[in-house]
Amino acid sequence: MLKNKKIALIGSGNIAEALVSGLLKGRIVLPSNIFATDVSEPRRQLFKTGYGVRVGSNNVEAVKGADIIILAVKPQVIDEVVSGLKLPAKSDPLVLSVVAGVPIARLQAQLRANTRIIRVMPNTPSIVLEGATAIAGGPGVTPQEMEIGQAIFEAVGKVVVVEESHIDTITGLSGGGPAYVCVFIEALADGAVKMGLPRSVAQLLAAQTVMGTAKMVLESGEHPGVLKDRVASPGGTTITGLHSLEEGKLRGTVMNAVQSATVRSRELGQSGNQTSVKLQKKPNSRVKRASP
Repeated sequence: MLKNKKIALIGSGNIAEALVSGLLKGRIVLPSNIFATDVSEPRRQLFKTGYGVRVGSNNVEAVKGADIIILAVKPQVIDEVVSGLKLPAKSDPLVLSVVAGVPIARLQAQLRANTRIIRVMPNTPSIVLEGATAIAGGPGVTPQEMEIGQAIFEAVGKVVVVEESHIDTITGLSGGGPAYVCVFIEALADGAVKMGLPRSVAQLLAAQTVMGTAKMVLESGEHPGVLKDRVASPGGTTITGLHSLEEGKLRGTVMNAVQSATVRSRELGQSGNQTSVKLQKKPNSRVKRASP
């Protein structure tokens, strides 16, 4: 399906690197068919020497003859990057965007009206090929093209197909989720360190516990509450610990984190002006531009 497809990767950050690594490890795409761009010379060299793909800093050159264009830049620069692509008149590439918060309509307004775009929300565990990715097809995207989008991101983990209206919520859930889980792992280990366990042992056990529990949830198909009840014996240590979590309002705090991240994702997509952030203390402070 993808072996002979030419892919232009606009932006060579961590997610882009995870994609290239997964596609090449799975022998899904030939290295010679990938053209990765970035303004950073070290990143270009990493992709060239580490993965054997074509590299450059000229996005217009990269998209010439491309069957698939993957937009993997920061939302702060997406409008400038897309408006500067200048797709050749005779080209008809499928565009996949992993840019957080940017809706398909905003991208389409700067490309040709009939450009088919798939919006993608991956997450950082894609780096270890355990990503959770959601994809949503825009106007005109065919079932075959959705299969192409799925195949690309299944190289780095699991993929779900959703309506675009759900992408912002998924950004707040699985997009930011790895950070929330890291905070939980750190806190879990800190609790054990407080009670005398060496840091290295505590961190290993905390991380393995989270990974193993996630695998149990996925493989059993059972509700997490059912699995939780199996661990919590009457009058035992686990139910006592769970009581402490309830007193600390863990559930409500995590739900609020997903909600606030979802709202912020929607805000990012409402306009091209990404410098207006409500949480900034200094209204005139500038947001540092990210490189494509």
